[in-house]
Amino acid sequence: MGGARRGSDKDGGRHGADPAGEPQAESSFSEEEEEKLQAAFSLEKQDLHLVLETVSFILEQAVYHNVKPAALQQQLETIHLRQDKAEAFSNAWSSMGHETVEKFRQRILAPHKLETVEWQLNLQMAHSAQAKLKSPQAVLQLGVSNEDSKSMEKVLVEFSHKELFDFYNKLETIQAQLDSLT
Repeated sequence: MGGARRGSDKDGGRHGADPAGEPQAESSFSEEEEEKLQAAFSLEKQDLHLVLETVSFILEQAVYHNVKPAALQQQLETIHLRQDKAEAFSNAWSSMGHETVEKFRQRILAPHKLETVEWQLNLQMAHSAQAKLKSPQAVLQLGVSNEDSKSMEKVLVEFSHKELFDFYNKLETIQAQLDSLT
C-alpha cells in the first residue's frame, strides 16, 4: 500500500500545473502504471485520477486520525461506500495501517534529524571608554541530517542572552509536554 505523498500545505498539496494552468496532484503511479490501471478498471483517465485522489484522501485521513480498521469501515459505510469496498479498505488498513502510520510519523514529523550540537560564546566589548557594555552571544552549530539526501547540513544560530533564555524556556515547555506523553 504505497500512499500518495502530497506536497506541503503551502502549495495545497499540489505540484506543477497542467497546460490550462490547473494544479496537478503528485502521482504515486507512473504514466505506464496509470494506463494499466485504466485498462484494468475500464476507467477514463480523469475518472482514474478521481479514484486515486479519493483513495489517497481516505488513507491520509486514516493515518492522520490513526483510526482503527473497524472504525474506518464504519465511517466509510456511513458515507454510503458499499460494504464490500469499505471492507476492502478495512482489511488493507488492518494489515498495513500500523506500518503506514509509523512511516508517516517518521517522514512527516521528523524529516530532519539533529545529529550534532556544538557551541561557543562570543563576547564583543564596546569600543568607547564611556560605554563599557559587553554583548555576549551564544553561537550554536547544529548538524542536521536530511532523511532523503542522507547529507548533513550545518546550521548556525546566534543568540543574545535574552534570546537564549527564551529559547531555553521553550525547550523546557516542549520537554514537559513530551514527559507528560510518556
